[in-house]
Amino acid sequence: MAVEIERKFLLRSDDWRAVAGEGVFYRQGYLVGSKSASVRVRMEGSVAFLNIKSATLGIRRSEFEYPIPADDAEEMLANLCQQPLVEKVRYHIKVGTHTWEIDEFRGQNAGLVVAEVELTNEQEKLELPAWVGEEVSNDPRYYNVKLVTHPYREW
Repeated sequence: MAVEIERKFLLRSDDWRAVAGEGVFYRQGYLVGSKSASVRVRMEGSVAFLNIKSATLGIRRSEFEYPIPADDAEEMLANLCQQPLVEKVRYHIKVGTHTWEIDEFRGQNAGLVVAEVELTNEQEKLELPAWVGEEVSNDPRYYNVKLVTHPYREW
């Protein structure tokens, strides 16, 4: 079984931008978002994936991801997924032994910027960059699946 261990943080400053480089535009939509799992379609630039993730609260969740044809993904995003789609630009920043993913949201979630980092286990030591602020790993409002039904602009 595939397991994702990920911590999520708000940002304290825009200092990360100095080392971010060029980001990749993401569009993703949810086919199913239930109490047990979410099923999403994601376009990462021109590459597409189908992703199934358990809906457990916290930093450890089951996750399965499969490449799919981009044309199929576009069709699903347009006609099968809940609207609005989640749109964001993702930046990757290496800090110590970890790669941080900074998501700068667009559309209905514009103004929200979060940093995520994947770990190998829940007790793994983590160097927090100066630009990292409050941890929101256990706050479901920041889960992408929730941003479809409760966009950041409506908080």
